[in-house]
Amino acid sequence: MKILILQSAKTDLLEGYYFYEQQRSGIGSYFLETLSADIESLKLFAGIHSIHFGKYHRLLSKRFPFAVYYRVEENEVRVYAIVDCRKDPAWIRNRLQ
Repeated sequence: MKILILQSAKTDLLEGYYFYEQQRSGIGSYFLETLSADIESLKLFAGIHSIHFGKYHRLLSKRFPFAVYYRVEENEVRVYAIVDCRKDPAWIRNRLQ
């Protein structure tokens, strides 16, 4: 299955990278590697995650408090957002609408 990471989700990844890199050098790179592996797992497991906000599947990262919101459309996984789960759920809902 093909995975398409939309520009909005790529921006989310960069913001997460910069946040963690400011905490300590090297953690930002580890963040990107971890989230990339989580997203790659969608090639096998797309569609099994719970649905949130009516239309998005939510994959929780294994190592960081982040969620990957995606949809399966035909034979493609589209990643719409990668957000910090510590944010207000109302903010996340607005981000996805």
